[in-house]
Formats: sequence, C-alpha cells, structure tokens
Amino acid sequence: MKAKIKLFLVDDDAVFLKLLAIEFLQHADFDVETYPTGELCLAHLSNDPDVIILDYHLDGIVSDAMNGIETLDKIKAYNPDIPVIMLSSQDSIDVAVNCMHHRAFDYVVKSETAFMRLQKTITTIFRYKKMEKELNWYMERM
Repeated sequence: MKAKIKLFLVDDDAVFLKLLAIEFLQHADFDVETYPTGELCLAHLSNDPDVIILDYHLDGIVSDAMNGIETLDKIKAYNPDIPVIMLSSQDSIDVAVNCMHHRAFDYVVKSETAFMRLQKTITTIFRYKKMEKELNWYMERM
C-alpha cells in the first residue's frame, strides 16, 4: 500500500479552503490538513507535510496576520525541501515572479481550473523527487 501524500492547505477563505479540501480528500492518496492562517500552518510543520498549498494574501480573518510570502519564507527557513505552491486570486506576473523569488515551487491562480493545475503540479513534484532519489542512488554507486 502506498503512503498518502500529506497536504497542508492554507487559506483565509473558509469556503474555498473547504472546497479544496473536499476535492483533495475525494482522491484517496491525500491526507489533508487545513489552516486559516500562516501562523497555524507554521505551528504544525512538525507534522511533516509533503506539499503545502499556500494562499498569497492570508489577511481576511486577522488583519495583521502574516501574508503568504512571509509564511513561505518561514516554511523555507524551517525546511527548504518542503515544496510550496502559492495560490492567489491575482493573475499577475509580478506576483508570480515574486513568489518564485521566494522559492515557491509554482504559482496557481484561483479559478475553475485551479484544482486541476494543483493536481498536475503535485504530480510533477513527486516525479521530480523520484528522479532526484534515483539520481542520488546512482551517484552514490559511481
């Protein structure tokens, strides 16, 4: 039996967060934890997420809450190997580039195709991790 992918979903939009969680839970290979703030996500990093999907803004509930970029920086400081996919309602190249500068794996715009894009990105992450493992195994034997 294959282990489930532990997925953290972080978004201050409660309805969107619930819809996204339901979408991923319908796929049996995901174990989903949801957080409405970056602070709560950071407090649970010891649960070892395989992937984090992180909203860009995060100030809808608590006005002085950490934004997505600050949260991303703290996740990368904790463990630079956790892939983080940024999610935003802004379809902006500047926002996307800023996320990539902060070492996000990808940037997805909230839309009707967001779930499909997120799924494809997660598949890419695990294909990449598998290739990395195989390469390391090969290099150790040379």
